[in-house]
Amino acid sequence: MTVDKIYLVGFMATGKSTVGQHLANRLGWRFEDIDHLIEVREKRTIAEVFAKQGEPYFRAVEREMLALLGPLRHVVVATGGGTFADPDSRAAINMDGASVWIDVPLAELVRRIPLDGRRPMAADRDQLARLYAVRTEGYRMAHLRVNASRSSASAVADRILEALSDLPPTIGVPFPHD
Repeated sequence: MTVDKIYLVGFMATGKSTVGQHLANRLGWRFEDIDHLIEVREKRTIAEVFAKQGEPYFRAVEREMLALLGPLRHVVVATGGGTFADPDSRAAINMDGASVWIDVPLAELVRRIPLDGRRPMAADRDQLARLYAVRTEGYRMAHLRVNASRSSASAVADRILEALSDLPPTIGVPFPHD
């Protein structure tokens, strides 16, 4: 495989973090989770960041985390559900590594997402459906799409590895830095 960095993208609760850990372990690579990095930096949960600072602040910190991860190679990165919806973040991801959309139907995601306040964008189910539709348009711009419906994280990691082996060699190879 010529890819030296993999970004997992997709809606909340698709299993990006769990699949990412499986994938990194199989490849012998490092694993990073953007939401976790934000929580460590901010010393509070994502829900608290949204409640106190708002979404624009959160997205700015998210872009900072992407920039910090940029120089790393041989890493699997689990992005937040909205990371790839941002055009600038999407362009940076697609230029830096292979983007893999972990696709799960909305009906399945609704069953997975608890209404416990940990996912601030999921409280209103009608709003959640609209958000899913909008973000799906962005996810379609990923290098790969992997159906993860009713699948274990291990099975999804297998599908990703298989799909990556079929990518053209220019995908995910970063441009030389000056």
